[in-house]
Amino acid sequence: MILTIVYGCIVVLLLTAFVSLYRAYKGPTTADRVVAINVISSKVTAIIVLVAVWLNQSSYINVALVYAMIGFLSTIGVAKYLLEAKLK
Repeated sequence: MILTIVYGCIVVLLLTAFVSLYRAYKGPTTADRVVAINVISSKVTAIIVLVAVWLNQSSYINVALVYAMIGFLSTIGVAKYLLEAKLK
């Protein structure tokens, strides 16, 4: 029962990640692209956690946390870069 729910959640997250990928590709502004990439990063983090539940591997949770931190720091870095580029 729980594995069916996990499978369903993974499929839904993958499908919505592809929608975000389309937004990252077509986004009219750079901010739209940055937000779309951040959404994809969050969805991949959730997928990693679901795979950890599916495989009963708690070490994958650490991988998900590191991936989430890298995604957050890269978003901050891109935002700072965009802010600096507009100031010059």
